[in-house]
Amino acid sequence: MKKTLMAAGFVLFSFMLPLKASAASYEDIYVFGDSISDTGNAFATSGNTFPPYPYYFNGRFTNGYNWIDELAKKLDIDSPTLYADIVNGTIPNNGINFAFGGATTTQANTVSNAFFGLPQEISAFQSYLNQTQQLADPDALYVFWFGANDYLPTDSTNFEPFTTPDQTLANISNALQTITSLGAKNILVLNLPKLGNTPLALNLDKSIPGTTDTLNALTQEHNDGLSQIIKDLNQDPVLDLNIISLDVISALDDISKLGFTNTTEPCFNKIAQTICANPDEYLYWDEIHPTARAHKLFAGAALAAIPEPSPALGMLALGALGAGGVLKRRHKKSTVSIGNRE
Repeated sequence: MKKTLMAAGFVLFSFMLPLKASAASYEDIYVFGDSISDTGNAFATSGNTFPPYPYYFNGRFTNGYNWIDELAKKLDIDSPTLYADIVNGTIPNNGINFAFGGATTTQANTVSNAFFGLPQEISAFQSYLNQTQQLADPDALYVFWFGANDYLPTDSTNFEPFTTPDQTLANISNALQTITSLGAKNILVLNLPKLGNTPLALNLDKSIPGTTDTLNALTQEHNDGLSQIIKDLNQDPVLDLNIISLDVISALDDISKLGFTNTTEPCFNKIAQTICANPDEYLYWDEIHPTARAHKLFAGAALAAIPEPSPALGMLALGALGAGGVLKRRHKKSTVSIGNRE
């Protein structure tokens, strides 16, 4: 059976987890992304109809909790509050998840016009900060994972996939600069797996030869460009950022020893609406989304990669512990009413 480099992102550093589990100490996570990171925004916005239950678990695009849920659990905090819940008056707890299934780096969403793209997610974050009269918490962790929906084939009439990474990378660069200008310091930025090795691309390659190679080449171009963006931002002395890049294909491992016996086919067959008998042995739940077990392994990789909050910021926090503690408590208890979605 063909092995896929996609698996690297889900096993990278997973065996190091016992040694690294205490390395990070974040209380809040702010998430920007698409379906891989969406813990229920698309589901809530669609009136609890998409992704469809029971084939997908509680609004996640997989058969269980996703990697954001699992990462929060490993940090011993709750999964960050959904932006969809913040809109309805919920007070945020342990950060906010702005990710929407179908999000591209443009205003377009490949699933629904009611769902966000990257610019809307950033705008929602800005609105939240404006209404709470806050800067972005410099001690929080910001998670940023975008790009797959810009390139993958889609039946959507809302978006035509890009064939070069130029616009996608420019959009990502602008978004990263925006959140850093708002005060974000510790940012985990993820690149893309080999999109040509997804079940979707492998199946298309049978009728459209070259699909796999084209998407994998595009993935490499994207990742190379993203690496340069991160390098440039980290080297800016004025910004003083701590951006960590998690490369999901650089550490290919022998995934068979982790129990994945199928890395090329989906466990859930959307057309037949059937589910495999052994989902924990499948890398993919559907044509593009990983299984819950893969998400869990990936959370371990993310935990091992993320840094401690900035030491300089930590010293400042110690110097103003009383005032800072009061401000943070007031921030968490403040009632937030974000405006209508755009």
